[in-house]
Amino acid sequence: QIARLKDALDVPVIGSINGTTMGGWVRQAEMVQRAGADAIELNVYYCATDPDEDPRDVEQRYIDIVKAVCIRITVPLAVKLSPFFSAPVHMAKRLEQAGAEGLVLFNRFYQPDIDPTARKVSSKISLSTSDALLMRLRWIAATYGKVKASLACTGGVHTGIDAAKAVLAGANIVQMASAVLQRGPSAISDVRE
Repeated sequence: QIARLKDALDVPVIGSINGTTMGGWVRQAEMVQRAGADAIELNVYYCATDPDEDPRDVEQRYIDIVKAVCIRITVPLAVKLSPFFSAPVHMAKRLEQAGAEGLVLFNRFYQPDIDPTARKVSSKISLSTSDALLMRLRWIAATYGKVKASLACTGGVHTGIDAAKAVLAGANIVQMASAVLQRGPSAISDVRE
């Protein structure tokens, strides 16, 4: 898919990858780079639920992944962060020191729901709204100027005003998914206008 996109587009292609093992992260990053991606986004989707897991170990997992991937690739690397770090700006600085050239604030974990009739956990995927932007604005502004890494805002950008707010807070880039899923590709041109 990346190779096909590179042939068809005149814009940079960024491969966003997920992984669960250190080897998986490194292999996926190498494959995405070989396919022609101009940059790689690591979408680290780790939900710490073990009460005996030290928070420092959770953070170190991210650092170790970034270091291992940076050793094996030459294209820029961005890390998509969770909003659940106790000190997000400190973590941003550590990720930059580990080799991340960009930080994406924030990924959204899928939230389970409960079907009380069936007494089962059910999946519920909710698209974002502009309200989701507020937390991102806070942490982009708090991070801006404290790291040299590019800052990307993801989550809650639905209008041109939303994009302008993110840039004013310090974002170099805004990402849009929910707006595009809801309104189609015209959502991008609407925001640009």
